[in-house]
Amino acid sequence: MSAMDLDTPLHEEWDEEARLAQQQGRNELLQPHVDRPTRIVAMGGGTGLPVVLRGLARRARPKPGDAGVDITAVVTMSDDGGSSGRLRRSYGVLPPGDVRNCLVALTGGKSALAQVFQYRFGGAKGLAGHAVGNLLIAALAEMKGDFLEAVRVSGELLGARGRVLPCTLSPVQLVARMDDASEVVGERNIVRAHGRVRRVSLSPRSPPPAEGLLESIHSADLIVIGPGSLYSSVIPNLLVDGVAQALCESRALKVMVSNLMTQPGETDGMNCLDHVRTITEHAGPVLDAVLINGTPPPPEAIQRYARKEAYVIPVNRRDLITHGVVPVEADLLKEGSKIRHDSRKVARCLLKMARSGL
Repeated sequence: MSAMDLDTPLHEEWDEEARLAQQQGRNELLQPHVDRPTRIVAMGGGTGLPVVLRGLARRARPKPGDAGVDITAVVTMSDDGGSSGRLRRSYGVLPPGDVRNCLVALTGGKSALAQVFQYRFGGAKGLAGHAVGNLLIAALAEMKGDFLEAVRVSGELLGARGRVLPCTLSPVQLVARMDDASEVVGERNIVRAHGRVRRVSLSPRSPPPAEGLLESIHSADLIVIGPGSLYSSVIPNLLVDGVAQALCESRALKVMVSNLMTQPGETDGMNCLDHVRTITEHAGPVLDAVLINGTPPPPEAIQRYARKEAYVIPVNRRDLITHGVVPVEADLLKEGSKIRHDSRKVARCLLKMARSGL
C-alpha cells in the first residue's frame, strides 16, 4: 500500500490518491456506492468512541445523493469502576456505562431523554454517582434476561442513529502485565497502579463475541479503532475470540484514530508508532492507516497538560509507512481550552476515507 504525498495537505491530493488506489485494486470494496449507506464499524470505549459516533451520527440519515451511514459501535466490556463497577458487583450486570455514552452519542445531538440518560444522582449514599441511563439499561437487562436486548431497546428509546454492540456478553476482567513483571487484575486497579503497562489480556481469555459482531466486521466498508485509552478502551475489543482474525480477513479500510495526548500511567513516553505496534502485538496487522491531527494545540494548553504529565503524542510519518501503515493527516482539533478531537472534523475525514479508499 503506497502512502500519500507526505508534504501535501489532505484535501488537495486525497481524491487523486483514491483514484489511483482503486485502479491498482486496493481496498476493492471501497468503490463509490450511492445505492446503500456506507457501513462503518467503530471500536473502542471510554470517552473516545463517543466522539467518533457523535460526528458520524450527524451524517447518518440519507439525503439526496447521499445514502447516509450505517453505524455499528463495538464497546469494550471490562469496565469495573464507578457506577458500572458498582452495578456489576451488586447485580451481576454487564457494565452499562460505555454503552450508555455511545447510545447518547448516536442521537446526533441534544435531546431531553439523552440528558436524562446522562444525569447522575448527587449525594453520598444509595443512588449517588449512578447515571440514570446505567440504571435503566441494568433494569431492562434484568427484566428481559438479555443485556443485548436491553441495549437495543435503550437505543430505540433514544432514537439512536446506529446500533451499539458489546464486544462480548461474557463477564470479563482486564488483566495487565506491568513493566516490573507484576500482574494487576481489574481496570480500576490498573489505573491506580501507576505503572507502565506492557501487555493486557482478558480473563477469561478469548471470550465469545456478541451476536452480530463478526458479521458487522466482515460487511464493513470502514473499521475505525479508537481514539481512547489504548490498553483499557481500545485493545480489549481486539482480544475477543475471532475479532482479530475477522479484522485481518476484512477487506474494509481499517483506520486507527490516533490519540492526541499520552495518558499518564498508561502510555507515558509512547509515540504514534508505539501505539500502532502495541495493537499489532496484541491483534496482528489489523491496521491500514492512522488518522492523525496536524494542528498543534495552543502552547498554554500543552503547558497545562504537561503539569499533569500528559504530552502531545509525537508522530513520525515515515516510520509509520515503514511499518506498513499509511498516515493521513488533517486538522482534527476542537477549539477551546481542552485538547480534544472535534467530532465533526473526525467524521468528515473518516467518511471521505470510507468512500474514497487509499
